[in-house]
Formats: sequence, structure tokens, C-alpha cells
Amino acid sequence: MEVSVLLKGLIIGFSIAAPVGPIGVLCIRRTLAEGRFVGLLSGLGAATADAFYGCIAGFGLTVISSLLIRQQLWLSLIGGLFLCYLGYKTFVSAPAQRAAQAEGRGFIKAYASTFFLTLTNPATILSFAAIFAGLGLANSEADYLSAGILVLGVFLGSALWWLILSGGVSLFRAKFTADRLRWVNKISGIIIAGFGVAVLLSLWG
Repeated sequence: MEVSVLLKGLIIGFSIAAPVGPIGVLCIRRTLAEGRFVGLLSGLGAATADAFYGCIAGFGLTVISSLLIRQQLWLSLIGGLFLCYLGYKTFVSAPAQRAAQAEGRGFIKAYASTFFLTLTNPATILSFAAIFAGLGLANSEADYLSAGILVLGVFLGSALWWLILSGGVSLFRAKFTADRLRWVNKISGIIIAGFGVAVLLSLWG
């Protein structure tokens, strides 16, 4: 039983992480510019946030989910502005000279930025709630063991996607010269900022 629950969590986590959005673009750019480990850390930040939202849905924590949904406007505003900021910083940043240049604070920053960015997207909790309810996984009576295994599966599934993405992209890194990486930064910055602008415009739509 626990194995099937873990498998369902893996599929859910992988499926939610896989669509390429601003986090995916950021992970790709960081992998090319700073190496596979930094790209993977960026993905793991998002995977941790996915597990957090999966925990809310899996354990039936309706008080927390209701609070987050009520604050959707402010969370979306903060997330949109943060995306615009990240887009600008990515656009103007110079290519890293070495893949392992980022150390210490750089690693923490890579992880924390995507964790925060994913947390500011209230649509994520709605996605998890809908999927869990549709599959009959949401349990208000809380089978804590099954819920915990499910959340672990969500994290591992999401982390697996980021491992595959960062690993795959890193294979092409050797083909990117400093000039090409500069263009990667500029194009990635425009795309990320574009996501931010879209979020901000949706608030007034």
C-alpha cells in the first residue's frame, strides 16, 4: 500500500514540476552559466516548496490553504515583482567564468530564490488540492503515515525532474562560449521578466 502511495506521489511531483515555466528557465540558465549543481539546487528549492504544498493538501490542512488563498493577491504581487527582479538581474549579469564559481552564499541563494518564488504562487496549492481530491488522496481524517509517504513521493518526483533537467542541460554546457552564455542570460532574463509582467497584469485582468 505504501509503495503505491509513494509511486502516486512521485508521479504527481514529477507532473507538476515538468511544465517549463519561470523556474525551469531559471534552472536551465543557471545550469549553463554556473554548473549542474547550482541548477539542481535551484530545482530542489522548487521541489521543497512543492512538498510543502503537497503536505498542506495531503494532511488536509484547510486552515493554512484557506489563508494562502485569501492572500493570493499579495502573494501574486510579490511573486510577480520578484520575477521581474530576477529577470533584470539575469539579463544584466555577466557570464560566470567557471562552472563552480558560485560557492557558499551562492548555493543558498540559488535554493532559496526558487523556494520563495514557488511559495508565492497560490495556484500551486490549488493544483495539489484538485489532484489529490481527484485521485481520492485528500484525507481529512488524516492517515498520517500515508500522507507523509505521499508528500515524500511528491518531493522525490519533483526532485527527479530537476535532476534530469539540470543533468541534461549540463551536457551541452561545454558547447557554450562566453558570448553564447551572455545571450543565454539576456534571453532568459527577458523570458523570466515576461512571466513576472504576465503575473502582474493578471492581477488587474
